[in-house]
Amino acid sequence: MQEQIISQVVRIFTLGGISTVLSFIFAPLLLKFLIKNKVYKRIRLDKNAPIYTTMHQKKSGTPTMGGIIFWLITFFIAFSILILSFVFHGVWDFLNFVTREQTILILGSMMLAALIGVVDDIFLIYRIGPKGGGLPAMTRIILHTFIASIGAWWFYVKLEWDVLYVPFVGTVHLGWWYIPFFIFIIIATAFSMNETDGLDGLAGGVSFMALLPYIIIAFLLGRFDLAALLAVVMGGVLAFLWHNIHPAKFFMGDTGSMTLGVLFGFLAMYTNTALLLPFFLFIPFIEASSVIIQTFSKKFLKRKIFPSTPIHHSFEAKGWPETKVTMSFWLIQGMGMIFGLLIYLLSVLKV
Repeated sequence: MQEQIISQVVRIFTLGGISTVLSFIFAPLLLKFLIKNKVYKRIRLDKNAPIYTTMHQKKSGTPTMGGIIFWLITFFIAFSILILSFVFHGVWDFLNFVTREQTILILGSMMLAALIGVVDDIFLIYRIGPKGGGLPAMTRIILHTFIASIGAWWFYVKLEWDVLYVPFVGTVHLGWWYIPFFIFIIIATAFSMNETDGLDGLAGGVSFMALLPYIIIAFLLGRFDLAALLAVVMGGVLAFLWHNIHPAKFFMGDTGSMTLGVLFGFLAMYTNTALLLPFFLFIPFIEASSVIIQTFSKKFLKRKIFPSTPIHHSFEAKGWPETKVTMSFWLIQGMGMIFGLLIYLLSVLKV
């Protein structure tokens, strides 16, 4: 047993290292490609968000779609090793983490989310769509509902899974309510991560930290293939973050933020930790909540609660430097992540 644990740790670190090296090699090549093809960020012209539009016009013209790094490298490593394991076996069988039980559904959902994000980013670049470009919000919701529905069907019908773990209480059977709950989690995480992607390094740093507890949880549950996949994703996120910290050389784009959001949603359902998501994704939870509160207040109370939303823009409006907002939010995210992991350990593992 001890030898298996050590070998899996070596495997996870090896795959994470391979991903990190390849991602750092690929990142400058992607940046050159984006600049050459003028894949630049276009700030949406929204008269209902004057603070955001005014303060972020300077970011217009920065290359976007940098999120391609972590999902493209992940797919490349996953399927390259899969093919090599069929041909050569040996060490490639050991490194292969593409399995029907743990990773196929997640890889497929990431691929669909990435493609939707690419289309959305392209529409924004060429100002196709409302408010200066991008897919309409309802269209994005429908497309991500489709992705979530595939996962919900797989869990509820194929796996006959309908339980939700409540910390310190136990498992609760949701019956058919598990399907809408599953769909809600996927859509909520996707759009929460999208709201978080607004400052240099913010979404990348938050995502990097949020992957850590899921690697630990997957490892403790014996889902080593899933932990290996997340280590590969983390290597790509690290390379992206290196080029995205202020001043950003490129932005994540919807192809990155929505892909990560869908990934975290599926991770929550795979590990049965959906109720701990507000801790593991503490900053995205706060960002999305601020948008919901602001929308509700403007509609029914006819006034704003915050100067601007998502809430990181409110701190900018108060004069905080962008780097201060980002690093403060990183610290808060780290504390939320640690608190959520402690709840998990105390409630599930009885430590």
